[in-house]
Amino acid sequence: MTNQPDAPLWRDGEVPVSPRFDDPYFSLENGLAETRHTFLAGNDLPARFCDGFQLAELGFGTGLNLLATLQLWRESGTAGRLLFTSFEAFPMNGADMIRAQSAFPELAAIADELAPFWRDGAREIDIPDLRFRMVEGDARTTLPAWQGKADAWFLDGFSPAKNPELWGEDLMAEVGRNTAPGGTAATYTAAGHVRRALEAAGFAVTRVPGYGRKRHMTRAEMPE
Repeated sequence: MTNQPDAPLWRDGEVPVSPRFDDPYFSLENGLAETRHTFLAGNDLPARFCDGFQLAELGFGTGLNLLATLQLWRESGTAGRLLFTSFEAFPMNGADMIRAQSAFPELAAIADELAPFWRDGAREIDIPDLRFRMVEGDARTTLPAWQGKADAWFLDGFSPAKNPELWGEDLMAEVGRNTAPGGTAATYTAAGHVRRALEAAGFAVTRVPGYGRKRHMTRAEMPE
């Protein structure tokens, strides 16, 4: 069953806020800088990029992470194709996604390239350097059915206090089961129960400096 797209509220005319979770979709300070610090640098990218690199994400949101990752892939000159799978229970509609992405002029070229897909409500994108799949539905159901093995995870749900179902021990165990040896995960949260759940899933977990006013974030690595 497909959920109706979530319609965000708009703070200061440009920052989308989920009415369902009462949480902004990206940092009020600088969402792109936070994505680069937390998810890209947090997973040691682009140094690990290679043809067929599999990225997986809990919480697609506005698509900001996808745009920033594809930009970094292209800037790095990596040959081949990036695989990007995102698990999202409540997708934003295309018009709102495009509006949210317009807040980041550095990503305008890639945003414009992908905008027609969002307008059409696409859940799959196949272009020469990207194979994108959005898996719609509750990740507690959809992730166990996924056959992929991620080289890197973006754990980017709304805050654990407001969206606890995306941070539970059972779901983190599924993240672990769907991670390649040597794979990594990164998240903006340093909540103790999230770190413990990742450790229980088999990751070696470290707390590292966060972005902006967030003192700490979490990085995790699956042993080889």
